[in-house]
Amino acid sequence: MSDLETALKQSFGYESFRPGQKEIISAVLAQQDVLAVMPTGGGKSLCYQLPALLKPGLAVVVSPLIALMQDQVESLQNNGIAATFLNSSLTAQEARSRRLSILQGHISLLYLAPEKLVSSSCKNFLHSIQDKYGLSLFAIDEAHCISEWGHDFRPEYRQLKTLRSHFPRVPMIALTATATERVRDDIIHQLTLKQPKIQITSFNRPNLYYEVQPKKRQHYNQLFKFIRHQNGSGIVYCLSRRRVEEVAFRLRKDGISALPYHAGMSDGNRSDYQTRFLRDDVQVIVATIAFGMGIDKPDIRFVVHYDLPRNLENYYQEAGRAGRDNEPAQCLLLFGSKDIRTIEYLIAQKEDEKSQRLARQQLRKMIDYAEGTDCRRTIQLNYFGEHFSGNCGNCDNCLTPKPIEDWTIEAQKFLSCVARCRERFGMTHIISILRGSKNKKIEQNGHHLLSTYGIGKEQSFDAWRNLARSLLHQGLMTETTDGYRILKLNQRSWEILRQKRTVYIAVPKSSSQKTGSNKDLDLDSQQLLIRLRKKRKRLADAQHLAPYMIFADTTLKQMAKAKPTSLNLLADLSGVTEHKLNEYGEAFISEIQAFLHETRLPIPVPSQTKMKTLRLAQQGYSIEEIAATRGVKPETIANHVSELIEMNQPLKLEQFVPKYEQTIIWETITVVGDQSLKTIREALGEAYSYQQIKLVRAWWRRKQNQLSST
Repeated sequence: MSDLETALKQSFGYESFRPGQKEIISAVLAQQDVLAVMPTGGGKSLCYQLPALLKPGLAVVVSPLIALMQDQVESLQNNGIAATFLNSSLTAQEARSRRLSILQGHISLLYLAPEKLVSSSCKNFLHSIQDKYGLSLFAIDEAHCISEWGHDFRPEYRQLKTLRSHFPRVPMIALTATATERVRDDIIHQLTLKQPKIQITSFNRPNLYYEVQPKKRQHYNQLFKFIRHQNGSGIVYCLSRRRVEEVAFRLRKDGISALPYHAGMSDGNRSDYQTRFLRDDVQVIVATIAFGMGIDKPDIRFVVHYDLPRNLENYYQEAGRAGRDNEPAQCLLLFGSKDIRTIEYLIAQKEDEKSQRLARQQLRKMIDYAEGTDCRRTIQLNYFGEHFSGNCGNCDNCLTPKPIEDWTIEAQKFLSCVARCRERFGMTHIISILRGSKNKKIEQNGHHLLSTYGIGKEQSFDAWRNLARSLLHQGLMTETTDGYRILKLNQRSWEILRQKRTVYIAVPKSSSQKTGSNKDLDLDSQQLLIRLRKKRKRLADAQHLAPYMIFADTTLKQMAKAKPTSLNLLADLSGVTEHKLNEYGEAFISEIQAFLHETRLPIPVPSQTKMKTLRLAQQGYSIEEIAATRGVKPETIANHVSELIEMNQPLKLEQFVPKYEQTIIWETITVVGDQSLKTIREALGEAYSYQQIKLVRAWWRRKQNQLSST
């Protein structure tokens, strides 16, 4: 193990670096400027936190939101790392105390807002620190905010360019999760980065499941049904404050713990609600885009976009709040045409015509994603200039694929029309020519005289649009980014026209789409994981911490799987630092030992078909609903459930048989025995079904087995 890996394990508990981290950290340690573009959950913060511990002096981190600073500092302190922040949330006495601690050399990382950092008093303070201890680095988090081409431009970030003139020898690292080439160039220019190392890791988040559902008339019911079957925390994004309040209210009324979050609320309410969400006191936050960069919660298991996002970059960033711990998470987008009109209205309120034009183009790309038939990842990554071969196996379009057809001839027609129009028009115009439209624009440009005019009448407008989108998503054609969406041919386009490349596209069909599930633990480990999460929650509440600050979900899963029974074994797991081992190790070891003692019987592993039944039952489906979903008889499912109960699998009998009926059947079995269902039924009478008797008998046998083993 190298010195860097050793430091990583000692300070953060990880065995190895994620892609790109080691290269970035090595460059910072070598006093080199860095621009790091890493996806949400890719481990950006570690790229400046570890160098801050290894280099002498104070590391200064620029962070855009107070909540984000507080969360990161609290997490670092819980790892035994000396970090603090200075911002407007502190009293004058608290600020003086923290400055004194910094001046005495007790702090390794200092978090500041950009407005604070560029003030003359703060610069004077940092100059005194530099003279006394030295400054190890400047880390500019959420660096896309510095660019007017970014999706979240903040004017105060522009002032950070003065840092270079004041501290010319201090290395600077700029970090962001989303940045196109234009934004990357702007960041380098604005911060005056000197020959920076540019590290761009893949934008792909393989642990996220992406799905788009058409928004139904009763779309709240869609949302409620989805959330009801989810485990863990989630975010629901809405376009308006009114919608946020309405959805949060209805969810609470229907028994789901949910809170609203939007810019119209008081700072106190927003802070309180965010803290309650981070600490798992509520399951769901319903929010506008105001709930964004300040969220550093790694174990969010689902993100729902109740309304259409304004652009694909926002969607990627917001959906990316899910699964930052690299565990499976779901991203659902409800797509309805009414949302398009709402966003178009908001765009029309912009004063600048150019801004309107660019916003409309970004909206069209978002619609292309929502209506697209290609792999969702292919579309997303293509937007950021990254090629992806498709068939990710973890999105609705890949798991429930549309028929794949050879559309090479149609593609040649389309691209030929683009060429004959001298690459000066957009998608709608090209399709209109192919379908022989008689609109004035076509005649004015003389395009009714082209050889491609009317050669595509046999295909519908939607079919041609699906082809055009697929050509763009697959990189077989490009378009301008100036707001006009002019189609352009590239090298691959000409290969198609010269019959050197075949084009296959997915053709839409009506089909029900179901979310996938990703289970990587056996059932006894899943039971232990539930107990470990409860233990973590109790410890976190006692210390007023967010649960993930004790141990991440990833670490708890490792505990549930490995079942370590000593501190030495626990120390080997990823995410277990020496500090956390000393602080929490005994508590978790005791919980694991208690679980192993209580479940001395080996738990049989169900067959694959019974596992499918088990998963649906755990989601709250009845026997009849499971049978309908799987296309089998209810009697077959009843047999599965009774066998699963007898095998000690985690099912609740009350889900299938009311409590009072259980008691009567149980007492009857105790008297007549469990050998014959017919005998039990005759003793009970016809008011009780064989299915009910079979399920209660399975529970009775399970209890008898447990008693005989003690």
